[in-house]
Amino acid sequence: MNTKKEKTDKVIRDFKLSTWALNNKNTVYLFTIITIVFGFVAYVALPKELFPDIKIPTVMVQTIYPGNPPVDMENLVTRPLEKQLESVKGIKKMTSISSQDASSIFVEFHTNVDIRKALDDIKDAVDKAKKDLPDDMPSDPQVTDIDISEFPVINVNLSGNFSLGELKGFANDLKDEFESIYEVSKVNITGITDREVKIFLNPFKMAAMQVSFTDVENAVKFENMSISGGEAKIGKIDRSVRIIGEFKNPEQIANIIVKRDKGNIVYMRDIATVKYGFKVRDSYSHLDKQPVVTLQIVKKSGENLLSTTSQVFQILKDARKSKLIPDN
Repeated sequence: MNTKKEKTDKVIRDFKLSTWALNNKNTVYLFTIITIVFGFVAYVALPKELFPDIKIPTVMVQTIYPGNPPVDMENLVTRPLEKQLESVKGIKKMTSISSQDASSIFVEFHTNVDIRKALDDIKDAVDKAKKDLPDDMPSDPQVTDIDISEFPVINVNLSGNFSLGELKGFANDLKDEFESIYEVSKVNITGITDREVKIFLNPFKMAAMQVSFTDVENAVKFENMSISGGEAKIGKIDRSVRIIGEFKNPEQIANIIVKRDKGNIVYMRDIATVKYGFKVRDSYSHLDKQPVVTLQIVKKSGENLLSTTSQVFQILKDARKSKLIPDN
């Protein structure tokens, strides 16, 4: 009996790791604390994503063919392209949409396919399909890759009792600030259109002064151009001379001559109102009956979402303090 107990005690005493831990409690506590600290630091430094990066190689083939209904787009454009695209290796799924004046084909590849090689293969297939496409298409099919990480992760909406021009100015100022953030890839502005010069013709004045729409078109076209003026010798140096005739503001357009007839001169201002405006909008966004301009912030792939969001909010806070944007 004593011999068996001695053997048991000996086995327990021979388990050196437990014995060492019991005899060196402070060292064990220290190692535990170090492990917890390093784990916490690693957690904080770990990039955090609301939508984790998903690598799905996808290529889009888009074709514009104005004046054709969906049925014709399907038969004349989509099917010939699909026939050639089916020969490309590595395709997982192919989806097509034929609509009025346009055809879109989305080609999804297996995840182990290199997107650059897939893009080249699709372009080769599209080139082969060109012989089967209509000859009067205004442009060739466009081949682009779709990057899921390029979608915005934060939207900043600007709205208030301001004109679209004022909102656009606020948006451009904020865009420069947001793009200075390291984690931000780019910033898109939506909800506004590009500014353009509008000429509002008065048909009654045109009729009274015998001015046609062709006269107005030709006057604007021929006055708004830059031409070569030959060469000028300055000392021993020959310099090219270019005559700049492009409009810089609406007032210049208002002062051009539209028609000369027997000593009578008709200026644009006599038959029209010329002022700045915006291109026709194809979408509208409002908040409390006020127009909205949106800044879409796109994050770089793999960067920390929480850090990006924190910096965006800080910029907005500072912008209000510095009056870069108004409080209202």
